[in-house]
Amino acid sequence: MNDRNNFILSASMLGIALIICAIILAITWRSNSSANQTINVTGSAKQDIISDLGILRGSISVQASTAEAAYRELLRQKPLLISYLKSKGFTEDKIEFYTINSYPIYEIGAQGYQTSKIIAYNYSQRMEIQSSDVNKIKEISLDIASLIERGVNFNVEMPEYHYLNLAELKIEIQAAAAKDAMIRAQKIADATGRDLGPMRSARMGVLQITPKHSNQISDYGINDLSSIEKEITAVVNASFEIE
Repeated sequence: MNDRNNFILSASMLGIALIICAIILAITWRSNSSANQTINVTGSAKQDIISDLGILRGSISVQASTAEAAYRELLRQKPLLISYLKSKGFTEDKIEFYTINSYPIYEIGAQGYQTSKIIAYNYSQRMEIQSSDVNKIKEISLDIASLIERGVNFNVEMPEYHYLNLAELKIEIQAAAAKDAMIRAQKIADATGRDLGPMRSARMGVLQITPKHSNQISDYGINDLSSIEKEITAVVNASFEIE
């Protein structure tokens, strides 16, 4: 009789243990199944910015039959350039000049090959000006070629327009893109009757800084320096759990 009771007790305990194990497995499976369900979304944010630093570069370039003559001509033209820039509001200490470059120009023979005969010398000097008044830089870039009428052979380069607080703005725009991703994920979860869980992963895309109203895009990112008015666009790819 005691053996029978012991058998029943052991069988009951084994049954209870199996039921508990089954419950634990079911809860674990459900938890893992829920955790493996995610929503992948792409969030974006865009903001208009206006450049706050303009840079203009260019060079005086002269040519003469001798090195001495070319050098003297460069020195003659340089004060005329400085005078022009002073009239536009740039004091001499705000005009940066770089090292003078020079090279000989060789004669081209009848067969189209360069000979060893020097026929002239070229001397050039590059300069740079900067201003927070970007519209002034633009104005000068369009007008400075008129120096040719004063006997100055000046070759102007395309101006550059920079936004100085770009590092801070990058953080803000990427945060806005991440928030947009979360809003999109929440709407998808709501539409399917689920609850949005924590973010599982996030990957920031490259920033696109383009001229305003431009549709340019690059896998490596764009940093436009040609326009005063720009747009900065950030993209974030994020994954969220759903419950």
